[in-house]
Amino acid sequence: MGVFVFLPLVLPLTAWPIARLAEQHLHPRAATRLLTAVAGVMALCSTVCLGLLMVVGTAQLPGNPLPDGWSDPEVRAAVPYDEVAGRAAIPALLLVAAVCARTLWRHRRVRRRAHRALARLPGTEVAVLPDPTPYAYALPGGGGGRDRIVVTTALLAGLRPAERRALFAHERAHLTARHHRFLLVTRLAARANPFLRPLGTAVAYTTERWADEDAARAVGDRRVVARAIGKAALAGHGTPVPTLAALAAAGPVPRRVEALLRPAPAAHRAWPSVFTAVGVAAWTAAAGTAVSAMSSANSAVTMVLILHAATPL
Repeated sequence: MGVFVFLPLVLPLTAWPIARLAEQHLHPRAATRLLTAVAGVMALCSTVCLGLLMVVGTAQLPGNPLPDGWSDPEVRAAVPYDEVAGRAAIPALLLVAAVCARTLWRHRRVRRRAHRALARLPGTEVAVLPDPTPYAYALPGGGGGRDRIVVTTALLAGLRPAERRALFAHERAHLTARHHRFLLVTRLAARANPFLRPLGTAVAYTTERWADEDAARAVGDRRVVARAIGKAALAGHGTPVPTLAALAAAGPVPRRVEALLRPAPAAHRAWPSVFTAVGVAAWTAAAGTAVSAMSSANSAVTMVLILHAATPL
């Protein structure tokens, strides 16, 4: 294994260049899927890396609960280990598990609370709340609940009929494409490895752009969608939890409006050429992800084979 076991911890740095370039040069749908896949794979690999460091680094320590065969001199010679790294990996793994569990718990709690709050309202797709605070968001179903679009009377009062249609089309696009799943995956990935935070920020933007484009296609007027976004953003409220999607989600709203004032991006684009800036970033991120996955898999298989041979059946 050697030093290669540490690679998955730092290889997420190779994905930083693609985060911004994917926003600018790829269709929002393709950018969202690419960045989410890269973030998920790299987060999983870095977590496996921490697990390997913990097992290998602490196998030689007295009093560990591992089989005695794992501390044999032959195993010590075959498996490189670092007691400092192994000990440091224990609180790191516990921290990753705790923050990821808290993120999942908070996400599910907010969804349950929102569905309970809407239980007395008519079971329609759009739930209109008599609230003086202007906001709207897409609430995915689950636990017996159905997908809902939640909007307040204060926000509807500030929009024209065409802009309301844009609002509903935008939130419906979030639900149809299950954008909350992309947001949740990248948020968990950022919790597992802080180097992946730029990808989470980028996916928060690309999911909104994806919904913007779907809404513009449904409404048939890109300027109407741009005005609806601007008015909702000026109202100043987004979502109750970052893993839910909303028209006025926090982020670069001016860039979204500017993109809607330009022609629609091509729906299907080939993988960018390596001779372009976005191509270099995309291929670098893909290579980093592949190396991270192979390094984690190689280290894990090597450790399992060696330690299995040292463990009596």
